[in-house]
Amino acid sequence: MSEQIFERRNVLVTGGAGFIGSYLCDRLVKDANVICVDNFITSNEANIDHLLQDPHFEFINHDITGPIDPLAFPELERFKVRFQGIQEIYHLACPISKRHFDDFKIATILTNSIGVKNVLDLAVAHHAKVLYASSSVLYGLRVNGEHARETDACRLDHLTTRGAYDEGKRFSEAILQTYADVYGFDVKIARIFRTYGPRMKIFDGNLMPDMVLNAIENRDVVLTGDEESRVAPTFVSDIVDGLIRLMATPIDVTLMNLGSDTDYRLVSVAQKIIEITGSSSRIRFEPPGPYATEAPMPDITRAREILGWIPLVRLDDGLRKMIEYAKSHRHLITF
Repeated sequence: MSEQIFERRNVLVTGGAGFIGSYLCDRLVKDANVICVDNFITSNEANIDHLLQDPHFEFINHDITGPIDPLAFPELERFKVRFQGIQEIYHLACPISKRHFDDFKIATILTNSIGVKNVLDLAVAHHAKVLYASSSVLYGLRVNGEHARETDACRLDHLTTRGAYDEGKRFSEAILQTYADVYGFDVKIARIFRTYGPRMKIFDGNLMPDMVLNAIENRDVVLTGDEESRVAPTFVSDIVDGLIRLMATPIDVTLMNLGSDTDYRLVSVAQKIIEITGSSSRIRFEPPGPYATEAPMPDITRAREILGWIPLVRLDDGLRKMIEYAKSHRHLITF
């Protein structure tokens, strides 16, 4: 790893203006210089507006499917990248829009191939540690209530309409492992399960924020599936904590599940939201769309034993935070 010679290490976060990425930047900027790279293809500038005046934060508008050279950006000179380099790279960039998935298929497959290569080439040049935000989709659909373990085989049909994302994530993991084998540097892979919290895009096919806003506005809360559909959500601050803990592990730790192993009936979550908001909304069921899947439950034994990590935010508390955010930011809602 590039030697940290100044008080703060330099950390680069791709997708740093996204939902999880912006919270990660919030945490990292407390004790690091943070270089946030994003092109706003599916993220939101409002997520990082509060950081733009922080002297230890810098935003770079860049598409990672093109090579990135931090030395080419004069605004990064105050981080002394030329002398200290970059110590850590969190790679979260990937177009994600369930409702408009088809609009970003090419961008998604290029990000999950060329983009990953560009990030890893940067890591090799700077001898940086890399953490990649992968996905629970690699485990396939939930089967008989089984918990997905890191040692389980990936179960994907790579020729489905979701292949740009699903197979893209698996291929990205293969690129990371190959670079680690060839160059002998430290890579981490976090398979992230369903995450929720403030800053999620509304009416973009994301179940939790859509339920919240519909309840606030007393519209029907629409659920896909039936009354037995289940969900195991993890609050975003818990996921960020897991990512930072994983990055800090020794080189022999690579793959880790991050998610909640406690699930709820989806209809019960909707009822909680309606109760907290005092809404008059009714719950209505619709058939699942083409990108609606019931993810497996994660086995988080490794995270618990190696990272000392478990999700801490109670569902009721997390929902209240989402509801408070939705009420105070309705004028900023992006569709």
